[in-house]
Amino acid sequence: MKAHRRFGALLAAMVIACAVPFAASQGMGGGMGSGRMYNPATETTVNGTVEKVTTISGRSGWSGTHLDLKTDSGTLDVHLGPSAYLSSKGFQFATNDQVEVTGSKATYQGHPALIAREVRMGGKVLTLRNAQGIPEWSRGQQGGGPGTGNGTGGGPM
Repeated sequence: MKAHRRFGALLAAMVIACAVPFAASQGMGGGMGSGRMYNPATETTVNGTVEKVTTISGRSGWSGTHLDLKTDSGTLDVHLGPSAYLSSKGFQFATNDQVEVTGSKATYQGHPALIAREVRMGGKVLTLRNAQGIPEWSRGQQGGGPGTGNGTGGGPM
C-alpha cells in the first residue's frame, strides 16, 4: 500500500514538473503564440492602407481581428488581438483606413505577418502589447480563456 502511495506521489510530481515548463512556453497572455511569437528584435513600423478586415472565431467563444495591410512593399497580414479588446478601446477598422503599425515581424502559415504592438489611426493610438510583446488584454496573467488569448487558437494574433 505504501508503494502505491509513493508511486502516486512520484507520478503527481512528474506531471507538475512537466506542466510548469509547458505553461511557461505558451507565453504571457495565454492562447497559442501570443507572447511567444513576439520578438522585440524584429520590431518594425509600417504604414499602409487597410485592404481587408478579418475576424477569426475560435472554439472558446473568442474572436480575433486581422488586417490585410497594403504597404509599399506588398500586402502584410497584421495580427491585432481579440476583437472585444479592440472594441473596448473604441477602435474599429475598415477598408481604406490609413494606419501606422508597429510590431514584430513573423511568418504565419508560410506568409509574412506582423504581430501588432501599437496601431496609430486618425490621431488615435491603440496599444496592444508592451515592449516585450505581452498582450495588454492579459494584464500579464497566464491563461487561455476567452478574452485572454490571442484570437487565433493556433497561431499568433
